Amino acid sequence: MAEIVRMPKMSDTMTEGVLVKWHKKVGDTVKSGELVAEVETDKATMEFESYQAGTLLYLGVEEGKAIPVDGILAIMGKPGEDFKDLLAAAQKEDAAKSTAEVATPVAAAKPIAQASASTVTAPPTPTISAPKVQEIVHSANGDERLKISPLAKRLAAEKGIDLGMLKGTGEHGRIVKRDIDWFKPGSFVQGSTLSAKAVTKESFEEVTVTQMRKTIARRLAESKFTAPHFYLTMDIDMDEVVRARESINQVTQVKISFNDFVVKAVATSLREHPAVNSAWLGDRIRYNHHIHIGVAVAVEDGLLVPVVRFADSKSLSQIAVEVKEFAKKAKDKKLQPQDWEGNTFTISNLGMFNIESFTAIINPPDACILAIGAIKHIPVVKNGMVQPGNVMKVTLSCDHRVVDGVVGSKFLNTFKALLENPIVMLGQGNI
Repeated sequence: MAEIVRMPKMSDTMTEGVLVKWHKKVGDTVKSGELVAEVETDKATMEFESYQAGTLLYLGVEEGKAIPVDGILAIMGKPGEDFKDLLAAAQKEDAAKSTAEVATPVAAAKPIAQASASTVTAPPTPTISAPKVQEIVHSANGDERLKISPLAKRLAAEKGIDLGMLKGTGEHGRIVKRDIDWFKPGSFVQGSTLSAKAVTKESFEEVTVTQMRKTIARRLAESKFTAPHFYLTMDIDMDEVVRARESINQVTQVKISFNDFVVKAVATSLREHPAVNSAWLGDRIRYNHHIHIGVAVAVEDGLLVPVVRFADSKSLSQIAVEVKEFAKKAKDKKLQPQDWEGNTFTISNLGMFNIESFTAIINPPDACILAIGAIKHIPVVKNGMVQPGNVMKVTLSCDHRVVDGVVGSKFLNTFKALLENPIVMLGQGNI
């Protein structure tokens, strides 16, 4: 008997997904657990495996198109089975219960192929390549290889841009989305230098918002305009951390970053100030006993926040390894829901971009987020004398419904004390 296959909810914040690629076509036999499609969620591109076994009779969405959670993704059944009445009934039921929160009515989803009882029709030839961590293609002259992100390759295909005409501005020459956005025919050729040209007429380009950017916009707007933010800023003397990091990296295989010290100091401070490790739930406040630190990571389409779990119980080396792995997985779009769910506190660090200070928007459901600026080598006063020093400015954003000024200040003072005397938190087994 034919069965409806619906779009699953692949992350806690997912409301719809973009069907990046079908790995099966109408008429194909599908085994349980076999890869059927790749779906772009608000966090990553993920593989969709079939829970049913049978023949694929109908595909409910085109490659590159969005479909809401619980929308009709496909129909599975026996070869040649008539599914039209089942499909019509399901579309009618979905249309009746659709709400304003559903971005695209399921009934409006355009089928890309279907099979009748007597014939099987194959879907149109796919125009979107399977997403990979990175794709390598030959350039126009055949003697050079280009690295390209899946999103950039898709946009280039949609715009008819010859990949051999592009020069990547991403890491190691990788072609990324901005290279597609900036490309003008005849103006940017592989191997050439980019020269600025005056623009003498008005023009613009509009790009479809990605699932990740939609979620960032919705969640941070809700946070900013719902949670009453206030901010606490403090300068921290980083001389001892600079010295400790240099010494540790001379004797350990795992290289420790300044951010790893920050994560460890935050986790230790939260253990002493549990009121900051909390969340506003409307009619109650949740005080978390466990400490899961979300570490914001910038990716091509926005921001992901993988979570270092039970961070207070981990050594600097363990934290360093986890954060590096998360950063790589985030950039490769390989993070899974268990990697980014469950944070109790968040750190956002822009120090590596030479940003001296900034304020961050709280990452729900956390009550606080800590913004980390660059370590500046500046003149400081110590023991009544001016001398060179390393200073880092941090800003704690607090939800005033949960954390008051005094509570946030005490947390920051503990955090400052740990970084200015890191030996306190680097006891046996903590390096």
